[in-house]
Amino acid sequence: MELDAAVALVTGAGRGLGLHIARELAARGAKVYATARNPAAVDVPGATVLPLDVTDQAAVDAVAAAAPDVTLLVNNAGLATFTSLVDGSLDDARLEMETHYFGTLRMVRAFAPVLAANGGGAVVNVLSALSWVTYLHATSYSAAKAAEWSLTNGIRLELAGQGTVVSGVHLGAADTDMMRRWDVPKLAPEFVAAAVADGIERGDLEILVDDAAVQAKAALAADVRQVYPQLR
Repeated sequence: MELDAAVALVTGAGRGLGLHIARELAARGAKVYATARNPAAVDVPGATVLPLDVTDQAAVDAVAAAAPDVTLLVNNAGLATFTSLVDGSLDDARLEMETHYFGTLRMVRAFAPVLAANGGGAVVNVLSALSWVTYLHATSYSAAKAAEWSLTNGIRLELAGQGTVVSGVHLGAADTDMMRRWDVPKLAPEFVAAAVADGIERGDLEILVDDAAVQAKAALAADVRQVYPQLR
């Protein structure tokens, strides 16, 4: 995809990776719709700002109606509750699934006909290395991201017939508000945004941003006790 001719819609563009991805796409010449639950937080020069909560079907439908020229849908909106699966809040676990899985699905269902009408275009789902491996305190988040990864594979097959390219972005930790509480090595969000834009331009079906993503994917073929040594 040539980004200087693209019309992109980015969800969760009020902060974090979404904000930086929207800025990067705009800097490369794309027309950008930047959406967020709090539109006032969006700071993307030249973008059209739209309110959007991906857990609200009416809001999703309104955005699809307001952006009929989209050729690139970037599903980035997300959250992390840091709840556990066994004894954590079921409401928090449900919210993560509602946002990452069903929110992405709502957007894809709303924009699939828009993309088809505009020549096929592309869908990019911002996933995580945690789609493939999990950690204590992130088990619910990982489950939701794993579901979104499977969804990405599914819609890739379903949308191939209309010429829509579907890509999944995987990375470890980025230096965003979501990861503020964790003292781990973090990628600059500007670096991630540039890697995502490069992958879109190349037509990559999987955009593995860093070694954490590469290693997590490789671990899918490993013995479970190697991946999780605490089980030994």
